[in-house]
Amino acid sequence: MGRMIQLNDLLAATGGALHFRGPAAAFTSFCWDSRLAQPGQLFVAVKTERADGHDYIRHALDRGVTGVLCERPVDPAPQAAAVVVVPDTRAALQAWARLALARQQVEVIGVTGSVGKTTAKEAIAHVLDGGAGASIFRNRANYNGLYGLPLALGELRPDQHIAVLEMAADHFGEIARLCALAPPRIGVVTTVEPAHLATFGTLEAIAREKAALIAALPADGLAVLNADDPRVAAMAAQSAAAVVTFGTEACAGRANICARELVVSREGLDFVAHTPAGRRRLHIPLLGRHQVYAALAALAVALHRGIDLDAAVARLRTLPRVPGRLYPLAGVAGSLLLDDSYSSSPAAAEAALDTLAAVEGRRKVAVLGDMLELGDYEAAGHEEVGRKAAACVDLLVTRGERGRRIAEAARAAGLPPEQVLITYTAEDAARVVRERLGPGDVVLVKGSLAARMEQVVRLLLAEPADAPAHLVRQDAGWQAVVTVSSQRPTWLEIDLGAIANNVRRLKALADPAGLLISLKADAYGHGAIQVAHTALHNGATWLGVATFSEGVALRQAGIDAPILVLGYTPAWQARDLLRHDLTATVFDLEVAAALSRASVALERPARVHVKVDTGMARLGVFPDAALEFVRALAALPGVAVEGVFTHLAVSDGETEFEVEYTARQLAAFHGLLDSLAAAGIRIPLVHAANSAGLLAAQGDRLRNAVAAHAAGAPLAAHTLARAGIAVYGLDPSPGVRCPEGFRPALAWKTQIAQVKTLPPGSYVGYGATYRTAGEERIAVIPVGYADGFRRAPQHWGEVLVRGQAAPIVGRVSMDQTMIDVTHIAHVRQGDEVVLIGRQGDAAITVEDVARRLGTINYEVVSAILARVPREALP
Repeated sequence: MGRMIQLNDLLAATGGALHFRGPAAAFTSFCWDSRLAQPGQLFVAVKTERADGHDYIRHALDRGVTGVLCERPVDPAPQAAAVVVVPDTRAALQAWARLALARQQVEVIGVTGSVGKTTAKEAIAHVLDGGAGASIFRNRANYNGLYGLPLALGELRPDQHIAVLEMAADHFGEIARLCALAPPRIGVVTTVEPAHLATFGTLEAIAREKAALIAALPADGLAVLNADDPRVAAMAAQSAAAVVTFGTEACAGRANICARELVVSREGLDFVAHTPAGRRRLHIPLLGRHQVYAALAALAVALHRGIDLDAAVARLRTLPRVPGRLYPLAGVAGSLLLDDSYSSSPAAAEAALDTLAAVEGRRKVAVLGDMLELGDYEAAGHEEVGRKAAACVDLLVTRGERGRRIAEAARAAGLPPEQVLITYTAEDAARVVRERLGPGDVVLVKGSLAARMEQVVRLLLAEPADAPAHLVRQDAGWQAVVTVSSQRPTWLEIDLGAIANNVRRLKALADPAGLLISLKADAYGHGAIQVAHTALHNGATWLGVATFSEGVALRQAGIDAPILVLGYTPAWQARDLLRHDLTATVFDLEVAAALSRASVALERPARVHVKVDTGMARLGVFPDAALEFVRALAALPGVAVEGVFTHLAVSDGETEFEVEYTARQLAAFHGLLDSLAAAGIRIPLVHAANSAGLLAAQGDRLRNAVAAHAAGAPLAAHTLARAGIAVYGLDPSPGVRCPEGFRPALAWKTQIAQVKTLPPGSYVGYGATYRTAGEERIAVIPVGYADGFRRAPQHWGEVLVRGQAAPIVGRVSMDQTMIDVTHIAHVRQGDEVVLIGRQGDAAITVEDVARRLGTINYEVVSAILARVPREALP
């Protein structure tokens, strides 16, 4: 077949200027992602709110595209590609699509709805393809908006005169504009559900948007409406065209086409269809009761177009399953996976859970991720799904911060806590499921696009090599998605996969001792709740916090692991500490007595760890007083001494003094342990090693000292290690570095807010402390000292822009900072700026920043304020 995108048609439709003709007069299809560009395509350079396709024209040309549609000339001009310059590439695409459909006289069948529109589109196209005697076009993937639909139409072939087009909207008026671009003769509306509420606000507003498809139909057209949905059924009043309705038993007598006797199984859905052309028993290979709507819509369209009922029924029996939409796959351990990872909303998630409950299996497992774009309905929507899950699953695993709401709601609805697991990474979600799976189990995996739940599915496949053929979002573009915060143009990227990796390595170093992870200062700025869950899934058994309030936040997040409050707990917090099942650090009998009184009053044990000051001169009881202190604790009702520990002052040092001082501390600590053993006192948890104590040369000496002491006093062997800074992939000190294989888990990024050219002698910032020597290009970035981006006495020094260092000029303000980008070409608003992390071949590490500020990496990350959003990498 000939190529659809003709250069002359493109010029005629858009009025574009041809800057270079090139050898090609036609193109195979449009391409918007240079990573996916193929020879013969036309690359479309589109500027969005977060990126500019013009930056990738050269890359697309290198990959063999033979045409470019753009808004500014390409420099230098390519020798092997046509370049068409237009004022607005989006508008140009739409103009071309409108012309192409009109010239080819394509009959458009539009499909919209909150849920089920892709499946309905595929069902309609499949039935028509077999019964209409013509090849049917359908837009692929999620190319269904004002930008995506014209891109998809670039693949329309000259022999295709019927197009089944999925139409979606993420802003008001988009459906009407899509109908103007591709005027429909038949319109299908599936459902109106809580989806995209962040944009539309109410279900009524969503219904009005979807109804624009029906209002656009001509008098000789057809409206196909779901009678089970009152909002969809009401759209009949807006139609100038004939109306056909479909539904289930719920609307018996009110629908023209009705499904009854629905039975869901592993093989698909069976039902009896009652139509004006007769009654037929059907089977479709799609899973879930809700899939019946797609089949009924396809029957309605087929009958309207004169296709015999038996032919349509036969065609539906071979309806292909759609990847990512309750797509059955063989899972590990003989399980069945229901991959519903393409997208999610509360209504879609509840329908998927109904399917999970209906499909025959041994145990039912749901792995549910975040649901996005719900606006004010976000909390309620996740909680509804949690309550639904509690009623139909044997094991619930959630992924992500919003997913945690599902877990909490399920627990509140009665699902036992041991059957609810909260995770934040695909690896952890898959691991906890794999550990519990057996033959015959059925696993549902679902979440919004941004949750990337297909990553979980991939890890649960019986044959991982099948992933590219069966899973969604497997191309190169999706493997390199850039994370940008939706809250602010300044954000932290947290790599929880790196934290999981680091924890596993630390646990290996600590073995056979247990591992406590320090979550002080919001996990050193990384987000305590998500780090806690991740660490516990990867080998940690204890969590450490600095304060009572930090511990309470973890308990309120559903974390039930042991939590040690490492800092001072005042006597007046004793009862609250016990109510939240926290373990106190004690070194003072007054606090211990308060804990005892609280224990008696609440009938709850007061678990404590004794802090011994062997040389830090911070909190702790001196070694020579510790034995009597422990004896006094033993006499207090309700107090249980679970642990004893000390803190090493210079275990991260390498000098002779530091090594000797650490040995003295350990000797004092081990002397106490010997005294306790001699007195017949056994304390289960003994700990001294921190990150430095687990790493590098001094760590070896520490372990040797511990081992030597343990050999002489087996009961006093260290049984716990406390890891802090190394959990986050950061070096304990310049002399004690994380070994190879550890990965930093934090990057700090922002964006250019404005670029301006200043003449010589211009002053920049508060105090006019910087004056331009010549003409300089100064960029403003929306980050300042109120974010933890230090102002004085030393500041960051420089940041990265387009892979190059850009020096800070003038004073750092509360919310903004100026940088000099004179030497960096093409810098503009929206460009990524890296404050910590890698950009291209350049990098700024936390340790680099610490040296510039004259401090330590601990302070750098812990001082990043809470108003900077933490975004977990997908």
